[in-house]
Amino acid sequence: MSMLLLPEVEGVLAEYLSDDAGYFVAGGQLLERGRSEFQRYEVWDTPRFGKLFRLDGCFMTSERDEFYYHENLIQVPALAHPGPRSALIIGGGDGGSAEELFKHPGMERVLMVELDGKVVEIARRYLGEVHHGALDDPRLEIRIGDGLAYVERDGPASGERFDLVVLDLTDPVGPAEALYSEAFFHGCRRLLAPGGALTLHIGAPVFQPERVAGLVRGLRQVFTHVSPYFLYIPLYGSLWGMACASDTLQPAALSAAQVDAGIAQRQLGRLQHYNGAVHCAQFALPNHLRTLLAE
Repeated sequence: MSMLLLPEVEGVLAEYLSDDAGYFVAGGQLLERGRSEFQRYEVWDTPRFGKLFRLDGCFMTSERDEFYYHENLIQVPALAHPGPRSALIIGGGDGGSAEELFKHPGMERVLMVELDGKVVEIARRYLGEVHHGALDDPRLEIRIGDGLAYVERDGPASGERFDLVVLDLTDPVGPAEALYSEAFFHGCRRLLAPGGALTLHIGAPVFQPERVAGLVRGLRQVFTHVSPYFLYIPLYGSLWGMACASDTLQPAALSAAQVDAGIAQRQLGRLQHYNGAVHCAQFALPNHLRTLLAE
């Protein structure tokens, strides 16, 4: 599907959300740009978002709004779990997901399998306000390698199981496409400990409805319980979808009081977005999303 070409304007960063709509951020100052073995990367300093990271022209994360994405990707399944002690992150090289996991007092081990070592290098150099030192936490093991290979081969061979599996990935195109397939979801399910859950982002339902519906449909072929939820993410310029998939956990069944009690009991600090009321609101689907995601 062809797209209209946006004229390049100095200091203006634009990204398409569909073939006919997009989003831009103005006033940026380029800090670093290059190409790794796998993708193009850019780091900008912007008035609105502070330091901002892009891959292949797509917004990934920023200092000032990362908590919208990372808190909700991690805390929804983590608070539904009675006490997560281990987690596997596929992707997540900026360290934001690891930082959220380490807020849980019982978290003993996090394995992060990141394809592109350059992403971790960039995060260490520029994105301290995203990972808050989590990349140097002794509980984190960073493996630079193919997440697909880990889930299909290395993970099962190790015999290790995880309470949470987090897919903190780029969009399902290019190298990441195979990591959104039903076969990959089956592989992730095999790596879950009893009572565990998978969490991932699923895209923008307004601009990518087929993608969102297809991913939820694929998850339902693999897991007993699939709970999609939605929030607005400023850097992504749209309502955005996430999903928790499990054979036992049902985060949508938690009340606001239960979530707030869990936050207090685990003494989760520095939460800027997520609380009990927000948790429940994100699972309250408007009619058009109920129709889109109908089984």
